Parts: sequence; structure tokens; C-alpha cells
Amino acid sequence: MGGEAELGAFSQGTATVLALVILFSIGIGIFSRRILFPWLMDLFSKTERIDGKDLFAPKSLAWMVGLLILWQSLDWLFVNTEPIWDADLMSDVMNYSRAGFIILMLFAAYRLVDYLDAFIVVEGDDMAARRSLASVAESIGRLAVVIVGFFVIAGLFGVNLNGLIAGLGITGLALALAARDSVANVFGAISIIIDQPFNVGDWIIVEDIEGEVVNIGLRTTMLRTGNDTIVTIPNSNITNSPVENYSKRRFRRIRPTFEFEEGNDMDAVKGFCDTLCEKVLADSRATKQEDSWVKVTQVLPSKVTVSCNFYCPSSGRVQREFTEDIILMARSSGEECGLTFHEPRRRAQM
Repeated sequence: MGGEAELGAFSQGTATVLALVILFSIGIGIFSRRILFPWLMDLFSKTERIDGKDLFAPKSLAWMVGLLILWQSLDWLFVNTEPIWDADLMSDVMNYSRAGFIILMLFAAYRLVDYLDAFIVVEGDDMAARRSLASVAESIGRLAVVIVGFFVIAGLFGVNLNGLIAGLGITGLALALAARDSVANVFGAISIIIDQPFNVGDWIIVEDIEGEVVNIGLRTTMLRTGNDTIVTIPNSNITNSPVENYSKRRFRRIRPTFEFEEGNDMDAVKGFCDTLCEKVLADSRATKQEDSWVKVTQVLPSKVTVSCNFYCPSSGRVQREFTEDIILMARSSGEECGLTFHEPRRRAQM
């Protein structure tokens, strides 16, 4: 580190040490991003989504670590050695390294919020509940980083934080009144996470809007409708409205109706009811057999209405296929019993 200044205000030894410090800082930054961060995520994460083989931290993390090492190394050299260098220049470098480290730390924290779901543990390993909680946690985390970052950057630029905080206190009431809807939405998000009327991925109906929950944010919940459009609903509206969650169904209900001409023999109609019920319940897809039935529910001068009530597993595909088979069973059973199905157009012609 000693010697005479040969490279501007730097001695050859000092320049060599500085070059090694810079290379070391870059190496530690790359190591942190490509090796240390993936290893820590593999070690502490609670989800199989994390794979340390191809997971890299945000680039801002590598720069942050590199600037931290550079800043601390230069500070150590300045305090514990007698380097031959331009003191004013290196003091500026240390200050810029410190400021860059703080700013990049905020950028890295904002990006790392995306990995919060890796540390969220839900009882029973309910992935839908994990996604819902992670969605709100990420929103809260980003908001917290933005607020902290605002004060930190203000401090770096020499803003009087005491005066700023006092000013916020004076305007706090006005802001609270202006943002009461936003505050209500935040508490609505918290209520959704605590009560869990639905989770990300559930298919729900709220305020006559039907769709799949794709995101639960601090202010709104996003639904993707059957038309593949996105609808955003304020969380406060959801907590104050009935929510019908189709994804929580334990089974699906099938309720077809069949109409016969009034002139059909009623014993044949009753035989149709018994035959159809027996055929449907013999199918392996039928559930809740004790609550299933086929009965005459209406007799009018022109027609007799037969209603059905069956259940199947909670699957859209099974429901559609089973409904089709029940209709075909009814058709064949009606023909077996010698029944004539009601045809309004035929009666109009007569």
C-alpha cells in the first residue's frame, strides 16, 4: 500500500489492492446471486416451486452485495491502512457505494417480495390458501418497501424527516378521510384472508359477476370471467356481499324435467318414474342416492310434468356426461313404458 504516487494520486500497491477489491466485490455479488441465494431458498422454502438448479436472484441483489463489499472494504482500508490515493475521490466513491447499496437494497427487496409465497406455510398444505395468502402478502410487502424506500431516499437527499413526519401528522386526518374507501378495501383483503370465503383459483359469483379468482390484492380482487375478460371488484364490496363459491361444492346437482301428454296412462307414468330412477341410481356416477328421486310434480290439462333430482361428483365433465346419459335413459324408458312426450306444436296443429 505504501510507495510513491505513480498512477495519478495512487501508488502501484494501492491501485493493485483496489483492483483486487473491485474484482472481489464483483465475484461476491455473482456468488450471492447464482449460488448463495438459490441455496438459501432451497433450504428454507416451503414449496416445491423453488428449484435451486435454475433459480437466480434479481440482478439488483448482486449489485447490492457487490457495492456493500466495496464500501466496507474501502472503509476498512481507509481506517486500518495508510493507502496512497486521492482521499477526496475515494471518500466520494465510498459515499456513492453506500448510497448505491441502500437504493439497490430497496430495489432488491421489492423484487424479492415475489418469493414470499415460498415461506408461507398453510395448515394442510392447501395450495389455494397459500396462493391467496401470498397474493395479499406480496401486495403488503411491496407497499411496505415503497413507504420505507420513500423515507430512506428522502434521508439520502438530506430532506428533514422530522418536518416531513410532522407534516404527515397534520395532513393525516385529511388523508384518512380521502382514503377511507382504500382503507376499507385493505381491511376487506384482510377479512378475505382470515375468513377464506374463497381462494385464488376458485370459481365464484359475487355481485352477479361470475369468474375464476386470479388475484387477491390489497384494494381489489380480480376475476377472469367465462368470456376470458378480467373484472376487478373492490374488496370492501366483496366483504359486504354474498359470495357463492362453486369450487367448494362436494357434489353437483342434476335436475332435468320431462313432459308427457296428459292422455298417457298414469300407471305408465309412475312406472316410468320408477324405471328411470332405478337405471340412474345403478350408475356408478350417482351419489347421495337417499336424496335422489323421480316424481310427478305437475298435472295440467295438456301435459304431465315429471321432475328428477340426482347428484354426481363435483366435476363439470362428469356432470355434463351424466346429464346427457340421464336424458337418453329417460327417452328409452318413456318408449318402453309406451308414453308420448308432450309436443306443443303438435297440439297447436290439432
